[in-house]
Amino acid sequence: MKKRLLIIFLSITVLGICSCGSKSGTKKESTVKNEESTDEVIEYNTIEVTSDDLHDGVWDSIITNTKHGNNVSPQLSWEAVEGAESYVIYMVDNTASCWMHWKSTDVSDTELPQGWANENEYIGPYPPDGTHEYEVFVIALKKPVSEIYGTFDSINVSFEENLYDLDVDDDGEKGNIIAIGSITGTYTAGE
Repeated sequence: MKKRLLIIFLSITVLGICSCGSKSGTKKESTVKNEESTDEVIEYNTIEVTSDDLHDGVWDSIITNTKHGNNVSPQLSWEAVEGAESYVIYMVDNTASCWMHWKSTDVSDTELPQGWANENEYIGPYPPDGTHEYEVFVIALKKPVSEIYGTFDSINVSFEENLYDLDVDDDGEKGNIIAIGSITGTYTAGE
């Protein structure tokens, strides 16, 4: 049974801290800048996302871009979303202002093996120090989009705007997002 995910669109400025962390399958409120309205509420179904590379809330070191890892994207799976022609995948470091580690568009499979993403789409976690939280988002779209926003391998303090932009397809039609899911884990520098 699909749960509902609320995304509340508010016109706010994000001040260097990304508020996009949550566990898979839980209700989540995310502040996203909506250029047209400050009180629009849109409801999406939730996708349950799983990974064989996440154990007890910790990402396996193999997915990292460290001396302990192989810099390969984690295995992911989710159930197909009815009406979805395509999926978008993001991985962000919530601890480092949504530093973007994964950015793939026009994904058609719902079971991605470890190492699926190429080097232009994925760079594994490499925290400079301490424990960082990495969240993978899977967004189901009615229609593929030619461009997904956000700066790869860099800070994205307004990451929520990237999600909002996906809700408009290439023809300018709103309502392109059908469902959103995420899975979150940590990785500690030096492990």
